[in-house]
Amino acid sequence: MPAAHPPPHLSVQRLTPSQWSALVAGATPPLGALGYGMSPAPGLATVAGQPLAATGPRVDAWCSSALQVGAGRCGSVHWQHDGHWLFGSLQLDETLQADGGMQALAQRAYQDVFATLAQTGCDHLLRLWNYLPDINGDGGGLERYRQFNLGRQQAFFDAQRPAFEGAPAACALGTQGGPFCVHFLAGRTRPLQVENPRQVSAYHYPSEYGPRSPSFSRAAVFDAGAGQVALLISGTASIVGHASLHTGDVAAQTRETLTNLEAVLGAARQRSTARFELDQLSLTVYVRHASDAPQVLSLLGDALGNDAVALRDAVLLQGDVCRRELLVEIEAHAFAPGEVRA
Repeated sequence: MPAAHPPPHLSVQRLTPSQWSALVAGATPPLGALGYGMSPAPGLATVAGQPLAATGPRVDAWCSSALQVGAGRCGSVHWQHDGHWLFGSLQLDETLQADGGMQALAQRAYQDVFATLAQTGCDHLLRLWNYLPDINGDGGGLERYRQFNLGRQQAFFDAQRPAFEGAPAACALGTQGGPFCVHFLAGRTRPLQVENPRQVSAYHYPSEYGPRSPSFSRAAVFDAGAGQVALLISGTASIVGHASLHTGDVAAQTRETLTNLEAVLGAARQRSTARFELDQLSLTVYVRHASDAPQVLSLLGDALGNDAVALRDAVLLQGDVCRRELLVEIEAHAFAPGEVRA
């Protein structure tokens, strides 16, 4: 599905802190960046969480081949875009907000996200990263993650955006403190959503998981320019159908998560001619308990091969997963030559 006017080439680089410093000192700044285990810095959307791998902190720098990148603000969102691709980020301090809890906070955040898309013309959400303090905590009779889903979905409805089929790829992780953060990638290129045939789509979860279902797709593929297809995989865990499996067993959960990632890759191959492989993905791995990190890394090595690009490049962080019983979650991205299928 080639575009009438090919977009600037979008790419992402996983960098060390020193490589990131060199990049931002260059002539063309990146669109934006996610800093895993990094200290706050201009142009860097930091992700709270203790780095658990020997590789230490890392930065995912989203870059464009366009020669100019503009910046601006819309409500709480700070954004950068090149006229086609956009990276946005917001932080909201709950202690400074009016009543309404996480539901109201999420609704306000997503209202600002959608206003940014309208203001800039980068109308298609490609990927969102959500970070909630105390995600599994009680929010006045309802778990905070479920409150988040209420506010997020209502903002989708208010903006007349697809909250079910057609919803963007996303993740939602818990942090040990700090602000509520939403980071997002958008563009003028429409993505194709990908679902996992082993799982019920998240937006069709039954009401036992909360009064409103989560508004996200399992993955998205789109034309990233220069003959490349981008694959962005949402946070993936040990869920089959809609049920969590292997409670209390981090090894079995890790294996089930890898099986789900393979299933998503199989579905993504039906959406484009690009050949995505598990051992070539850039992985971001969250474990609920830091003590489980060595076992999770060992299992990844067994599954992928200790010399696999995916393992050498992986980011491993402590983070709380959206369901209390889930101990590990993996998200991923990749770029490969090919075309998106119509």
